Amino acid sequence: MTRGQRDAVIDAVNGSTHVHGDDQRRIEAAMRMVARANDGFLDPNKVRDALTNQHGLTVDPRVLSARYSALAGRKVIKRAGSIRNLDAAGRNQGKPMWLYEVVDEAWLNQAAESPAPAVPERSYMEFLKAKAAVSPQSGFDVAIEDLHPRLFEHQKLLVRWALAGGCRAVFAAFGIGKSIIQLEILRQIKIRHAGPVAIVAPLGVRIEFANDAEKLGVATRFIQRDAQVDPEFGGIYLTNYESVRDGKLTPGQFTAVSLDEASILRSFGSKTYQEFLPRFAGVRYRFVATATPSPNRYKELIHYAGFLGVMDTGQALTRFFQRDSTKANNLRLYPHKEREFWLWLNTWAAFIQTPADLGCDATGYDLPPLEVHWREVEISLADDTVDRDGQGHIFRSADLSIKDAAREKRISLEPRVGEAMSIISDAELAGEQSIIWCDLNDEQDLVEKALAHHGITYSTVRGSQSTDEVERQLMAWKGGETSVLVGKPVMLGQGMNLQQARTAVFVGVTYKFNDTIQAVHRIHRYGQTRTCHVHLIHSNAETGVVAELKRKWQQHEELTSTMTDVIQEHGLDPEAIAQALVRSMGVERIEASGEGWLVANNDCVEETRGMPENEVDLVVTSIPFSNHYEYTPSYNDFGHTDDNAHFWEQMDFLTPELHRILKPGRIYACHVKDRILFGSVTGAGVPTVSPFHAEALQHGIKHGFDYLGMITVVTDVVRENNQTYRLGYTEMRKDGTKMGAGSPEYILLFHKPQTDRTRGYADEPVTKTVEDYSLARWQVDAHAFWRSSGQRHLTADELAALPPEQLSRLFTQQTLAEVYDFETHIKVGEELHGEGRLPSTFMALAPGSWHPDVWHDVNRMLTLNTEQSRKAQTMHVCPLQFDIVDRLIERYSNPGDLVFDPFGGLFTVPLRALKLGRRGRAVELNSGYFLDGVKYLEAEERQKEMPSLFDLEMSETA
Repeated sequence: MTRGQRDAVIDAVNGSTHVHGDDQRRIEAAMRMVARANDGFLDPNKVRDALTNQHGLTVDPRVLSARYSALAGRKVIKRAGSIRNLDAAGRNQGKPMWLYEVVDEAWLNQAAESPAPAVPERSYMEFLKAKAAVSPQSGFDVAIEDLHPRLFEHQKLLVRWALAGGCRAVFAAFGIGKSIIQLEILRQIKIRHAGPVAIVAPLGVRIEFANDAEKLGVATRFIQRDAQVDPEFGGIYLTNYESVRDGKLTPGQFTAVSLDEASILRSFGSKTYQEFLPRFAGVRYRFVATATPSPNRYKELIHYAGFLGVMDTGQALTRFFQRDSTKANNLRLYPHKEREFWLWLNTWAAFIQTPADLGCDATGYDLPPLEVHWREVEISLADDTVDRDGQGHIFRSADLSIKDAAREKRISLEPRVGEAMSIISDAELAGEQSIIWCDLNDEQDLVEKALAHHGITYSTVRGSQSTDEVERQLMAWKGGETSVLVGKPVMLGQGMNLQQARTAVFVGVTYKFNDTIQAVHRIHRYGQTRTCHVHLIHSNAETGVVAELKRKWQQHEELTSTMTDVIQEHGLDPEAIAQALVRSMGVERIEASGEGWLVANNDCVEETRGMPENEVDLVVTSIPFSNHYEYTPSYNDFGHTDDNAHFWEQMDFLTPELHRILKPGRIYACHVKDRILFGSVTGAGVPTVSPFHAEALQHGIKHGFDYLGMITVVTDVVRENNQTYRLGYTEMRKDGTKMGAGSPEYILLFHKPQTDRTRGYADEPVTKTVEDYSLARWQVDAHAFWRSSGQRHLTADELAALPPEQLSRLFTQQTLAEVYDFETHIKVGEELHGEGRLPSTFMALAPGSWHPDVWHDVNRMLTLNTEQSRKAQTMHVCPLQFDIVDRLIERYSNPGDLVFDPFGGLFTVPLRALKLGRRGRAVELNSGYFLDGVKYLEAEERQKEMPSLFDLEMSETA
């Protein structure tokens, strides 16, 4: 193409305003926004980012390219060098691009002619409907008649459901046939897809799979290393968890993988879980199968969801669980989320207790009676131990820690083994085989000696044995060559069918409920025809362990009952569950108002859409911190989002409305805080920080606001560490590279462009008189220059004599009054620590800030939550402090102005606005917060109307 032809094309594109006029205006609005934020320089990478949403570029790329040439031709911009061409992930795309400088200030200062550059491409209601937590279908359909005829009807239904989902969990009761279900799932995938398939299972279970595979005519092969994978092998591979965990076998080479007895992933933070998540991420089809998802740890269930790619673990924690802001990992399922949680589980996990749950014939699926015998042996409760602090004890406590429980088991070892021998001898006399479950190596050693002493034959399985030796021992017992099978639940308690015995003896009890219940169901399972007897032996000092084990057992039965109800109600129909998952969407608007205030119970997007343009004088709000908290069960809730990108997508509907209703030249003050990301979730190994405030900053700029700067609000680093455990003193001493810095809060100051961009004043300026705003205060605000008062620091002895609240306040005051001395700060703290006077729950020696944009003196307790707590009412998850709101209102508004908060909470912003002589407006989605907030506003209105003593005296003299 010649230069003339190229210019003709450009002119044609630029001239087609009828077709591309909206694109041209949107592009120029984005260009002005980028140039204003970068001192007049136009970075094409940033322009492209501003015009891109989750679906891609929102304008015609031909028009985007043509605008640069057109503006250069009009002498609006000029080339100022070259820069790298980057994609959305920041990767270099090769050929560089031109960097431009804006040379026409009149063009740069033009008011925006169009809405925000990146316009959502779907309606707000469509966005909300898409939030339903239904697991994606990534598999394929298969007809029932195409499944292997050896499968029962309920097994075929589960296979078809799992294949349609692509990544699913089968939680089938003992004896339902999850081994053959897994084999058929992989057989069907093998028919349709190239590449190897594998089952990862505990050691010893491969015997069960090999037997079931023969029924399906499928070959199996046990492997432990990558070199053993044969491209010519057309069957199903079997391997053990250790081979994958230790890196001997690479999961990514398999097309499909099923984890049998996936409860091995239970230990969140363990080496196994850390390795499994990233290593299996590239496997197209992933499945898990276990009979006993832990009832007392909901986190196990969401860890399965994370492994399957159904939902990120952190996201699931945020969506369904209430966090304790004072202690990390102390989670409770939201009461209003319980039903949704179980329905969501049922979209990707099938909890089956009997074929009847799926409407299938359950003949032969009747569990025999189970008799549980708690057998207590007597030992002396006298205690002669001394703890690490030199504290002795007279009696053993029933409330044992895990470490103490292990020590207690060693003390009572001989009487417990003796009790076990009496039970086993009875089974031996009856000519029946039995199982002895051990927890400690010492228990297994003594059991073997006792069996040999009584002349009872046994097979024993230990972790030190080779795979072949384990299999030989098992086959000897299964073949009837030995009478007793001895082992640990961690070795034999999962996946094995041991129902040829009906007696199981636990030599000791443990806090590990899953190990216990798994071992119980090696004999108590479908197919067993005799009454089963389980004996759990414990000492009289282990009553606390027994009580905890019984509590978890009851929870297990409650979980089973809950999931049975769900599966019987909805079956395996994803569409039926999706309909049930559609929670409240939208809200019936309720309005309350008074003299100088108006608030609404509504969705903030819908509320702001109904507000007049250029009505609000100041916006002060604390936006939700992405999906960190969810405030209501409604899909309208901004906290009910998948991740940061999803959150900002919903903000894309709100922020343009805030821009529209704010008067030109006025301020939008946005309170934000960065988010802590835990290394065990991200895989980074160390806690990292998501720069949420930076995302908020770019979001505001994207939607047409000028960015004026930010105010830093200092937080207590000690309290933060108590919540996140990321800045631990002990860990810092081990490796200083693990510790970052405390995470402050920020107030981002956004400015809606004034109508006349040639002048820096708002259309309605915020003015101050000399009486209201002194020259001295301006100097402090502008320069933050504070002279030393000449006072000395208090000594450590003087500080130690003060109560904690005075200690904290006086130290901060001193750091403001004097030239700050870092070494002296540390020395004082060390001396206080030496005297036992340095608190560990909050930062007592926090230095003050000399800078007006770093606020160290915000009273963290001065919120409406204090009043909520006094009245025993629900407290707000993230209350906004009065200090922050008051300073922003006084600094950026005039008396009588309207101050608005789109995330009203308990209506702190309109309340403080009233107190400071302004008008207040807010909207809140949570009905409980709304009603409580209205009461506070009504009380403030009554207080303003109530005459003071001075008013009374004036009226009497008049």
